Amino acid sequence: MLTIFQVIIAVILIALVLIQERSSGMSGLFGGGGDGGAYQQRRGIEKSVFIATIVMATLFAGISIANLLY
Repeated sequence: MLTIFQVIIAVILIALVLIQERSSGMSGLFGGGGDGGAYQQRRGIEKSVFIATIVMATLFAGISIANLLY
């Protein structure tokens, strides 16, 4: 039963990660961000998607550990 929940949460987690906006792309990896390195605060739906991603990742890790123990 836990495996079904794990697969569902994994699919949701993948979708949430793919939805997130990548503002600086690969240039941020080498320090050449277009915004001058200023921190941009998440607002609105972007913040909701970010928090949902953290929650789903935590649930996925918890279910994975529970699946190992039982």
